[in-house]
Amino acid sequence: MRHYEVVFLVHPDQSEDVPAMVDRYRSLIEKNGGTIHRLEDWGRRQLAYMIDKIYKAHYVLMNIECDGDTLNELTSMFKFSDAVIRNLVIRKNGPVVERSLLALSQEKEEQTESQHNDLNETDVQAAESETKVPESHVAISNDANLIKNEETIDVGSDEDVEINTVSQPDNRGTE
Repeated sequence: MRHYEVVFLVHPDQSEDVPAMVDRYRSLIEKNGGTIHRLEDWGRRQLAYMIDKIYKAHYVLMNIECDGDTLNELTSMFKFSDAVIRNLVIRKNGPVVERSLLALSQEKEEQTESQHNDLNETDVQAAESETKVPESHVAISNDANLIKNEETIDVGSDEDVEINTVSQPDNRGTE
């Protein structure tokens, strides 16, 4: 039996069917005496170029060990499935069991995200536990509210004061 790396792209409209498809391919390989050394679901990703007016696809990677007949049957299943838009089969010298660089980078992102979320939760808890500032120390100005992006200032009465902005003359090209 030989070792192969198989990557197939599933149409994005049928992404929810990927687990059933993987189970079908797994049962075919194991039924014929093969093994799956590595199986990674990379999820929906952007394509490098459009395929049949599709710019995203669901990626799945499998490192398998099987005979030629099983591989031919697997590739024919890819060919006759409308859900699989592309597939790639590469013969390898031995089994590949370590995680791919893409899967490792996704794990690191998830870990940093969870650490970031944990830090945010502790910051919120710390802010809630701090003593509140008495209202006598809080200065609230109801007299004037300045609106940065507007040309008027609300003075707290019915009158609006207009601010005229002076623009610099454009001296470019006038010499």
